[in-house]
Amino acid sequence: MAACRYSARALQTISKANKRPNNCNGHGLLNSNFGASRSSRTLRRSPCRQYSIQTSEEFIKQLPSLDASLLSVTKTTTPKPLSPPEELKFGHTFTDHMLSMEWTASSGWLPPRITPYQNLSLDPATCVFHYGFECFEGMKAYRAADGSIRLFRPDKNMARFNRSAVRIALPTFDSDELIVLIKRLVRLEERFIPHSRGFSLYIRPTLIGTQRTLGVGPPGSALLYIICSPVGPYYPTGFKAVSLEATTTVVRAWPGGAGDNKIGANYVPCIVPQVQAAARGFHQNLWVFGQDDCPTEAGTMNFFAVLRDSATGKPELVTPPLDGTILPGVTRDSVLELARERLVPEGWKVSERHAPMRELAEAADRGDLLEAFGSGTAAVVSPIRNISWRGRNVDCGLKEGEEAGETALKMQRWIHGIQYGDEKHPWSVLV
Repeated sequence: MAACRYSARALQTISKANKRPNNCNGHGLLNSNFGASRSSRTLRRSPCRQYSIQTSEEFIKQLPSLDASLLSVTKTTTPKPLSPPEELKFGHTFTDHMLSMEWTASSGWLPPRITPYQNLSLDPATCVFHYGFECFEGMKAYRAADGSIRLFRPDKNMARFNRSAVRIALPTFDSDELIVLIKRLVRLEERFIPHSRGFSLYIRPTLIGTQRTLGVGPPGSALLYIICSPVGPYYPTGFKAVSLEATTTVVRAWPGGAGDNKIGANYVPCIVPQVQAAARGFHQNLWVFGQDDCPTEAGTMNFFAVLRDSATGKPELVTPPLDGTILPGVTRDSVLELARERLVPEGWKVSERHAPMRELAEAADRGDLLEAFGSGTAAVVSPIRNISWRGRNVDCGLKEGEEAGETALKMQRWIHGIQYGDEKHPWSVLV
């Protein structure tokens, strides 16, 4: 099992131990807002978290790592009724249970617990509220035609989760152990996954710093918790191509920043520009960067374009490179791998390179911008109809009445086939 990692500089700045309250429960959280059910009171058995502690890097390396074999399960006594599948909205309905585990700089990872879904109660001085010590992941569990439940490339999500944690001075964990725990939670919540195609169980792992302090430094304690939400198809009545506004007045990320990590601080500053774009009639922003207005991401999705070489007529699938300003999406990586495996033999070129807006606009004028789409966990692919850029409209190749291009349709079909178990593939992991 991998040991927890902390940088030497981070360890030097961990503040001195503060006194901790004596009314803690097993989460190290104040009891005042916890549910009064008997099951929730079992959380008090674990030792209270250390709020801040000084220690050495050598000591951190020797701390206990995450161990799935220590899991305890307390089932709810009040199961929730199932919502009709057609009424499911993304992120509105939650399952009966949650998975949680604490980390402290003195004890490492404490035993994980599955408990009834419940509120967290945190001290007002908890560092996550003041300095944004928070990262998360988004993944799904799918029900195959044979009834089996499957995850899609969970190792990729766990690797990115750990990278995000390192970037914001939170502890890392053993990816394989957390996948085992996620499978256990999903099996417990299996009844929430509808049997219809296109439905799934959205899984949201979150890691927060929980040190009670206003000092700025790496947290001496953290909480990793996972909640689940049944969701329906992103496009319940079929694809609907979106219109984007190339945002040139603000940037989402910059070289040397944290744009390649899945942290909440990357999302909040994007809300106002998105609302402003919506007020002008656009579905989302196209984030561009640099003097050449190079596209980086489409809203919260990775960006792809299909260009035709005007000299040779050969198609090229283009997406921005992972230069530190792009979130390394699991779906992005899947699109690229499938394209290299299945499209390159047909004469395609697959490129991770910058394609400035001027290049896209000129290709559109020639009829060589064949299509564009975003990719992400929620929709798999999201076709783009047009991009507004510095006063002009860039048509992205869709014909009138057409909602998705040929490449986007192929990618959705291929990836859904793997996710729902139609195609035997190592990316599809049985729960």
